[in-house]
Amino acid sequence: MILLGTVLALFLSDATRLRPSSSEPRTETLNDEWTQKHGVLPSIKSIFSFTPSPTNCVKAHRVCSADPQCEALYRGLELCAADAEMSPLGDQEAAECLEGQDALLTKHPSLSSCKCQRGFRKEEQCLRIYWRVRLLPGEEELEISPYDDTQMASRMTSLVAAASLMQLNGENQCLKAAQDCSLYEKCGSLRSEYILACTQQVPGTSRCDQHKCHWALRRFLERVPEEYSLGVLFCPCTNTLCGERRRKTIVPSCSYQDMEGLQPNCLHQQSFCRRDDLCRSRLADFLNNCQPSPLTASGCLKDSAGLCLRAYAGLIGTIMTPSYISNSSADVSLWCNCEGSGNQWQDCLRLQRMFTHNTCLRNSITWMGSPGSLPADTTKPPAPRPSPIVQEDELLSNNHLPEHNNIVVESEEEEELTQTEMEEEDEGGQSDVTPLYSERATVSNLGSPGTGGAASLTAGPSKAILLLLLFLSASLSWG
Repeated sequence: MILLGTVLALFLSDATRLRPSSSEPRTETLNDEWTQKHGVLPSIKSIFSFTPSPTNCVKAHRVCSADPQCEALYRGLELCAADAEMSPLGDQEAAECLEGQDALLTKHPSLSSCKCQRGFRKEEQCLRIYWRVRLLPGEEELEISPYDDTQMASRMTSLVAAASLMQLNGENQCLKAAQDCSLYEKCGSLRSEYILACTQQVPGTSRCDQHKCHWALRRFLERVPEEYSLGVLFCPCTNTLCGERRRKTIVPSCSYQDMEGLQPNCLHQQSFCRRDDLCRSRLADFLNNCQPSPLTASGCLKDSAGLCLRAYAGLIGTIMTPSYISNSSADVSLWCNCEGSGNQWQDCLRLQRMFTHNTCLRNSITWMGSPGSLPADTTKPPAPRPSPIVQEDELLSNNHLPEHNNIVVESEEEEELTQTEMEEEDEGGQSDVTPLYSERATVSNLGSPGTGGAASLTAGPSKAILLLLLFLSASLSWG
């Protein structure tokens, strides 16, 4: 006991000596030391430097709504937009609308700089506000993205860099990407959902419901993490069998092709697209993020292959849905031509070549999963998410049967995809298809009986109690 008291006395004396006095606070001491060394006090901005995100348009409009004069000006623009949808505005009417627009943006400039988030719940409401305060946009404004990419740029760069480290080894990467998607519950179910929507015929007709198909495709691409969705869209291929699977990923017979095989004029297609807030937003995002440039290593003006791929994927599920043009290459195109363009022939070719002869887009697709072709990048790859394949192996090794939640699709196109998988597996000599499993099962079952997890948790406390009893008995014996 004497020894224990001596240790406590030494500890208390050291604590008293190190504690700053009330007349000389520790904060002031630290500030004085920093001032003597650097001359100024540190600011929060210098310590935590980051690029602030633009104001969301829904939030900016909410502030505007609190001001009666601002709300009246915005409602006036709503009426102008409604009239413009019916027929082109006359000169006097257009001048009055533009005058109201200038007054609104002068009073609330945050509406002119606000942006939207792709895939968010209020995306369409946000885009409606964004375009209402740009009532009669010029060609330049139609190529400025309404989306905020400040938080996505580094993530997409890292994703493409990580994908470029993947080894091909002659394996059908599109089949592997489809299998990985099936193992991830959300990806597998949403993929089955859009395949069903795009292959199911409308009762009494031989056509699919293209509107439902587009909605399901957008839902898949917006809700599934890019690691899986972009892997399915841009998987690298070395043979035509893999290329056919990649081309049929978005079910081209419904998502963009016409039943009679007739292609519309590209400028007419663009005109219809720009009447819809969502479609013209996705087109503007693509034109902005996939703008080619010979001055960057990636061939993109914004020097981000990841943002270009994400913008390209954003067009899928709209009237401007692009796709691969063959099974033997990674070339893509819109389903349209320039016949009948008249004196707008050059404008039509410019739009068409943004897909067929775009160095930025071609490089971005090529780098997604092609080892050694990506330029040097210092950005670290993102932290790996738990691999569904590894979790599935753990479940099977512990005798946990996976749950099957796949949707059965009875259609010719889905049967063709299944037949292609079987042929690819026969060529490899063994089957790589792993059944779906429930994401929720992986967490609850890891510590179930038979895994050894519960035993390790109960063994720890007993050892600690024994050590505590030994310490107390030794202290009593010393006293």
